[in-house]
Amino acid sequence: MTQVYKRRPTTPKQAAACCRPIDSLLNPDLFKALCDPTRAGLVACLAKCGRPCSVGEVAECCSVDVSVVSRHLAHLARAGVLDAKKEGREVYYAVRFKELAQTLRSLADELDTCCPDQGGRGGSCC
Repeated sequence: MTQVYKRRPTTPKQAAACCRPIDSLLNPDLFKALCDPTRAGLVACLAKCGRPCSVGEVAECCSVDVSVVSRHLAHLARAGVLDAKKEGREVYYAVRFKELAQTLRSLADELDTCCPDQGGRGGSCC
């Protein structure tokens, strides 16, 4: 019995055409926001809390100056990692668990489909 293998892309241009959905999932703002160790710690702190927290509450949790925490939380909110809700003079931040998980899950699924030879589940992209 003869097995037939689909031809894999051989040039970067062919690979890019093949894996086009991944481009839309690679949001540089999201990954840039998450790659900073301080911001990653703030996200972890908010995730552990499990409820929206004010800037002051997050600053106490992480032992970081309030002004630094405020700047980092605003950056994370602009990147779509956090929701920000202003109540009076306070801004409360919460992790966008569902959206963040869906984005990362979609990226992982596309990588599995597009790049089966690199440890994926063996799908085909072309």
